[in-house]
Amino acid sequence: MTDRSGARMELLMKVEGMTCQGCVAAVTRAVQRLDPAAQVSVDLEAGRLAVVTQAQALDVARALGRAGYEAEAMTG
Repeated sequence: MTDRSGARMELLMKVEGMTCQGCVAAVTRAVQRLDPAAQVSVDLEAGRLAVVTQAQALDVARALGRAGYEAEAMTG
């Protein structure tokens, strides 16, 4: 689900279970299926995802969960 106002926001998320570049690709695909225009940046070593998207954090976390990763929004 996307924000109906069309506003894009940057989300920072902690993602558990990423171990390789294949995981980075899978996470990126999962987010881009939700929002094809999303700008995705994955920090594999830190286990973090930064994404500029219209989607809500909960929807991104659910999409990542369906892809086999546990994700939660980070604050500040």
